[in-house]
Amino acid sequence: MLQQTTQSKITFIHNTVHTVTLGQAAEVPGRFVMDRRKVYMIFDESIEPGQTIEFEKISNIYTSRDCEYEAFTLEQLRSYTTEQLKSSCIAGYSFLRDRSANAWAEKWKAIDIRVESDDDFNQLAIRFAQYHLFTMTPEHDNRMGIGAKGLSGEGYKGHSFWDTELFMLPFFTYSQPQIARGLLEYRYNTLTGARKKARENGYKGAMFPWESAWADDGEVTPVWGAADILTGESTKIWSGFIEQHITSDISFAIWQYYQVTGDEEFMDKYGYEILLDTGIFWASRLEWNAESNQYHINEVIGPDEYKEHVNNDAFTNYTAYWCVENAIEYYHLLKKDKPEIYSRLNATLNLETEIKELVQKLPLLYLPQPNENKIIPQDDTYLSLAEIDLAKYKNQEHVGSMFLDYSLSQVIQMQVTKQASVVMLMYLLEHKFSPEVKKANFKYYEARTLHDSSLSLSTHAILANDLVMSDLAYNLYRKATRIDLGTNMKSSDHGIHAASLGGIWQIIVYKMR
Repeated sequence: MLQQTTQSKITFIHNTVHTVTLGQAAEVPGRFVMDRRKVYMIFDESIEPGQTIEFEKISNIYTSRDCEYEAFTLEQLRSYTTEQLKSSCIAGYSFLRDRSANAWAEKWKAIDIRVESDDDFNQLAIRFAQYHLFTMTPEHDNRMGIGAKGLSGEGYKGHSFWDTELFMLPFFTYSQPQIARGLLEYRYNTLTGARKKARENGYKGAMFPWESAWADDGEVTPVWGAADILTGESTKIWSGFIEQHITSDISFAIWQYYQVTGDEEFMDKYGYEILLDTGIFWASRLEWNAESNQYHINEVIGPDEYKEHVNNDAFTNYTAYWCVENAIEYYHLLKKDKPEIYSRLNATLNLETEIKELVQKLPLLYLPQPNENKIIPQDDTYLSLAEIDLAKYKNQEHVGSMFLDYSLSQVIQMQVTKQASVVMLMYLLEHKFSPEVKKANFKYYEARTLHDSSLSLSTHAILANDLVMSDLAYNLYRKATRIDLGTNMKSSDHGIHAASLGGIWQIIVYKMR
């Protein structure tokens, strides 16, 4: 069967063979049938009580975009794939099954985690997470990232978000670094689109898309979403325009990969260029505030997507500062120790001029500081917003239940948070905050966080454990493991929550620190 996508014109080739046997007898004869949207076989045979019927199906799928076969004509690819199916049939189901089992055994040797617990579910949860992280990741092709729903559903159209870099990539960085490298090379392949997005918005450097697909697509976030409960009109999705912290998230993932692996070849070819260009972006993104004599970052969405068009989102400002600081550091390192790499990047990025701007602006970038109660404002207005009783929504059975009672425009005016934001900041840049500040902010924001994103529970669980709040940490972990494995059979209708699975791995591994 041949199918071709309507926009990108990628041809999919599906080959299948069926074998049906009755006991030890010969194969059961069958009829091949085609109908509208159907291709199938009918087998006619009387089966007596006590007899065994065995149904065997062997299939393969290839596409015209597969790296190894891009030079093939369609007829060549059809012929090749048919021969591959014949070879598989000759080998037989038992051989193919054993080969798959052996391949997985090798994987488990490299990544297996054994959980000692009174509840066997904990072992199941980490195995489930690792299994899906492997099966949904394109380790064979750096032209693709990981879809937010993996390969298990059509949610988010297979687009890549910050989910990959901050939630899933650490699993690969620490256990399968060659796969992590491929995922980061994908981001390098999208660098042209990131630069294009920066220019279109009036900035310099690399401004990565909030949602990313093909390397040359640029921003692919939909503009319109669900209906507003008050107006009935479609709600504008601002993330593709002003949720910009993904640029910092990608830089952080590259830096983390380098710290763990020491992969100098990757940095020379890809990493340094991204770290420098993202620093250049943030310097150009800053806005001077004459009243405070500082640079601000205005009109953004931070990790808390229930707050739109905010100024000085703490996560965004701190991670932007980190990016600029990092770019300056690596500029000096390259100039001193790697003159050839420096010369190449200077020609591409105009470093001599751009770094001067970074050095001048960095000390003047506003970073929200703890108030008298040690609370860091999530943004300029969050702490002044109305407070309501969130008990009903904290104990909800289904995420997003608040939007049955309020519109997004109303939620924006309340002290309610979708997912870890300031808590996420203290998790990533933990060395910048004292234990007292971490604890105060964790308690304050966790009470106001609905965990309406599957990304949230794991971050809170890790920080709770770091703060020796063990019972709460375990409770949050239990909730995270049941997002896809729990009793709510509808929770994964749009696909599994890939980032949450990466978060489960992080909870277990980082607890052992």
